[in-house]
Amino acid sequence: MPGLYVYLFIGFLSVSVAYENIALKKPAYQQNRYTGVSVALSQASNAVDGLKSNLSEMGGECVISGNKKTATWWVNLTKILSIHHITIYYRTENEPLGSTNRHTTDFLGFAVYISNSTDKLKGNLCFKDEDFNVTTIPPVINITCPMHGQYVIYYNERWSWTSCPNTSRCHYAYNDLCELEVYGCPFPGVYGVRCSIPCPDPNCRYCHIETGTCQGCKPGYQGHRCEECEFATYGDQCKEACGQCQDLTKCHYKNGTCLTGCKAGYHGVLCKTLSNRVDSCTDQLGFYITLGLLCGCLLLNGFCIAYIVILRQSRSQKSQKNQFELPTLKAIAREIEANDDYQELGETDQDSTLYKALQYTS
Repeated sequence: MPGLYVYLFIGFLSVSVAYENIALKKPAYQQNRYTGVSVALSQASNAVDGLKSNLSEMGGECVISGNKKTATWWVNLTKILSIHHITIYYRTENEPLGSTNRHTTDFLGFAVYISNSTDKLKGNLCFKDEDFNVTTIPPVINITCPMHGQYVIYYNERWSWTSCPNTSRCHYAYNDLCELEVYGCPFPGVYGVRCSIPCPDPNCRYCHIETGTCQGCKPGYQGHRCEECEFATYGDQCKEACGQCQDLTKCHYKNGTCLTGCKAGYHGVLCKTLSNRVDSCTDQLGFYITLGLLCGCLLLNGFCIAYIVILRQSRSQKSQKNQFELPTLKAIAREIEANDDYQELGETDQDSTLYKALQYTS
């Protein structure tokens, strides 16, 4: 068995001379860094620095993770590239792995994913260890993985582990990698050992690094033969829907541009933005409702003010009339009193005349 791994390693080494390590010096991340040593001795980037001569904790060339139930480490290739194989160098403390090396169990059950995002579940499983044990796991592992992606994700977990020896380290998952190399082509659209052959289909973005079979079309194309997007769709894998184009048959299959303009009420090259006039219908309705209420309030206030003014004028007129009628009543009263005096005088004269007449008659 060890001789077989040596043979495989030599075979991969000869291939890796042609393919390039596209993970070298690329951004890296780990979920749980071990804080018992300095960052320089434990950081995620140590696994892509190209150094792998000192595979110990204090060598400064390895990733050191903490005691957790899950362990995640990934490298960002910065763009989607075609991958041929992956080589992993484990932390061994510069000693042979095996039953006597306490770090041997750290790597059992690990998995490698290739994804276009940091979410491994949205990618493809490249490898899952279901066979290695403390006596068979090699210190350097080569995994053939002819896929394409932007992130290579190393993952392990220890929720329930029955195949692991009963040791304290076996209860936790680690990503103690001293180097993880990703061999493939440094730019898309090519294949072959030297990455020198263009993909057979000109509309293919990623093709199988060995056979040239298309694995992903350019934006605007889909299917195994990279045919143009169907009616009213566009973009990467034709997943985007065209906007409100005047003529949907003139929606550009690559970028979604409406070549003959937009339907009424929409604007922009994609015709997905409501025009201001349509966009503000709700705002205008609210504006007019508010304006109507304001006008109603103003009218009501106007009526109230007019009523108050009229009421005050009416009261003023009544006051003036009362002031005018008061002297008149007083004059009438005086006239009545004068008439009473005249009446009394008249009655006195009558009595005197009657007296005189009686005297004459007697």
